Amino acid sequence: MSYAPLPEPDASQPPPRHRPPSWFTRNRLGAAAGAAVALVIAAGGVYLAGGDVTPEPSNAANAANALEYPSPPAGQSASPAVSASTAATPSAATTPSTGATPSTAGAPKAPATGWIPVDGATWKAQADAYRALKIDPVPSGVGNLPEFRADCQYSHRLPDDPIVAPGLPGASHMHSFVGNKAVDAGTVAGDLTTFTATSCKPVQDHSAYWVPTLYDNATGKPVETSGFRVYYRSLAKNSTGQMPMPNGLRMISGDAKKKKPTPRGATGQFYCAFYGPGDLDGIARSTNGNWPICGGDATLHFMMQFPDCWDGKHLDSPNHKDHVAYGSGNSCPTSHPVRIPAITFDIQYPAKGTPAGYYLSSDKEGKSASSMHGDAFVMWDVDTMNKRTKNCVQQRRTCDNYGYQK
Repeated sequence: MSYAPLPEPDASQPPPRHRPPSWFTRNRLGAAAGAAVALVIAAGGVYLAGGDVTPEPSNAANAANALEYPSPPAGQSASPAVSASTAATPSAATTPSTGATPSTAGAPKAPATGWIPVDGATWKAQADAYRALKIDPVPSGVGNLPEFRADCQYSHRLPDDPIVAPGLPGASHMHSFVGNKAVDAGTVAGDLTTFTATSCKPVQDHSAYWVPTLYDNATGKPVETSGFRVYYRSLAKNSTGQMPMPNGLRMISGDAKKKKPTPRGATGQFYCAFYGPGDLDGIARSTNGNWPICGGDATLHFMMQFPDCWDGKHLDSPNHKDHVAYGSGNSCPTSHPVRIPAITFDIQYPAKGTPAGYYLSSDKEGKSASSMHGDAFVMWDVDTMNKRTKNCVQQRRTCDNYGYQK
C-alpha cells in the first residue's frame, strides 16, 4: 500500500476531524539479514511483533515503539545538577515561554546560544495549569499507546541551522525543514509564535523540525520527505510525574559528524517499510552496501528518538544535548528530573533505493546513513500541549493529531 500525501494545512481554518492515514512504525533495531518480520496493525499504526526490542545506545535510536528507555548516547555529560524540587516548583507567569527575545523589525537577529535558561515564571504558569487540568472523558475503544502526534509535510530547504549555527545563514550543510514555514538561520523562539504558518497538523504545533537533506547519488537531486510524523510519547511503562514540554525547548538527536558504514543489519540505517511481511533491510543493497533497495510496496524510512528527561532549568545547552537526558527504567536521573514527552521522528521518503544509493548533505563523501540526525525547536499552543500531554501521555491513551484516536 502506498502512502497518500497529507493535504497542505491551512492555518486560517480549523483542522478537520479525521484520522490521518496510519504509518508503519518500527519496533526493533538491527534486523537480521533476510529476516521475514510479522507486522501487527494496532491503534492506527503498524508495529513489529516478535523482534528484538533492545534500544540502540545512541541519540539516533530507532526504537520508537518499544516502551522502553534507550541508553544515553556515548559521551553525553550531565548538565549542572538540578533538584527535583526546583523543577517541580518553577516561579509564576502567563505568557508562552520563548527562551529568547523575539527579533524586532529592522534590527539584526542575535539568537542566544549556550546555556539558555527557561523563564521560571512562564514554566510555573504552564506547570500549574497542567496540574489543575481535568482529564477529558475517554471514548470507548481508544488505544493504550501513550502518545500524541503531529503529521507534517516538507516545507523548505536551506543551508541553515538556527540551533547549531544561529544567526549564520549558509553556515550549515543543507537541511530539509518541516513544520513552521518561517524558519531560517536567524529564527528565535519568539518568531515561532509570531509567524505560525505550518506544514504540520495540528496547526497548534508551531514547532520547527529538520534533518539533513537526502540526495540521489546518481543524479545529485534532493529527495524530500513524503511524510514526516512527529510523535510525543512516553517511553516508560508508567507515566508517574509526567509533565508537558516547555516552549522554546530545542535539542538534537544523532551525530552529524558520524561517518561509519551502514551495511545490512546495521543500527542507525535507513530501512524499508510497508504493510505486510517483508525484509526491513531491503531485498538488495546499494553498490557501497550502505542503502537498502526495497521490494514490493516498501519505501525508505528512518526513525530517530529524542530524550525524555529535562533538567528543568535550561531550554538549550552548548552541545544542544546536555540539558536533556534519557531516562532509565521508569525514572529520570536526578540531574534531569522532569519527565517530558519523548519526541520521535518517523520519516518517509518517496524512494525505493537504487544500486547507486544516496547520500546525506552531512556526509556527501562517505555516502553512509550514520550521520543522519534531527533537530527539534519546540513551540506549541500551551493549552494544546498541556491537554494532549495529560489526556494522552499521562493517562496512557492513544491520540492522533486532534485528540483521542478510535
